Amino acid sequence: MSDRVLLRSEFPELSLLKRGKVRDVYQVEDMLLIVATDRMSAFDVVMDDPIPDKGRILTRISTFWFEKLSGLVENHIISTDPAEYPDPCGKYWDQLEGRSMLVKKTDPLPVECIARGYISGSGWKEYRGKGTVCDIPLPPGLVESEKLPEPIFTPSTKAESGTHDENISFEKVVDILGGPLSETIRELSLKIYEFGRDFAAEKGIIIADTKFEFGRLGDGIILIDEVLTPDSSRFWPMESYAPGGPQKSFDKQFLRDYLEGIDWPKTPPPPRLPREIVDKTREKYLEALVKLTGKGL
Repeated sequence: MSDRVLLRSEFPELSLLKRGKVRDVYQVEDMLLIVATDRMSAFDVVMDDPIPDKGRILTRISTFWFEKLSGLVENHIISTDPAEYPDPCGKYWDQLEGRSMLVKKTDPLPVECIARGYISGSGWKEYRGKGTVCDIPLPPGLVESEKLPEPIFTPSTKAESGTHDENISFEKVVDILGGPLSETIRELSLKIYEFGRDFAAEKGIIIADTKFEFGRLGDGIILIDEVLTPDSSRFWPMESYAPGGPQKSFDKQFLRDYLEGIDWPKTPPPPRLPREIVDKTREKYLEALVKLTGKGL
């Protein structure tokens, strides 16, 4: 591990709950410690080559949004300062500083909450075939990347590492969670998306779509995981936006485009990434941070 890169956290004295595609999650007393590594996933495969500073960038962006959204929805953050974490976290400062969150432990909902304001990705693929997204009928004649008449809630299953999320209908969400809770998370997802979309637009960024996760805490529902980052959203530069095809982006689409252009079946093992691809991907993430917050690392 260099000063700038963390591929895998190692805390022998803490209880590791899981290693996700990007985040390592530990149990600390009755709380969770989430560490954003510099791992990069694409097409549900984790690359062998990390993106330097990615975990710090994602943590900084999520923290920024959690604070901005606090008037709309409660979130899980307790602290992002390792000096405030319980023992023995202090001895792992080098792995925690700038890239970790101590958070409330919740019961995560088994549904990915996706809000779309533009038609792209899997939504565009479904629309071309059926004229719908997650069984929601859309107007005919839309082109790729076009802004939708109004944002839509398009949930998906929550897939394990190495498998793919699948879009599901709102009726399926009701089957899983019940009507009142399903209505609550749909309303929250669209409110949060619209707030983020409008704020980002003032900074020259189009948030085309994004994914939220919610957890039960007592009788309430709170926002967890990450929020409105380049990993969980499509960020497009407003200055170059041109509906009718794919867009330039501040997110991992740059990496996806590279991987689409090489002979790789999108299954493990991943290909090694050229240095220029790693550097350009880091540059995209950092640009998103600076545009949104006005500050770098």
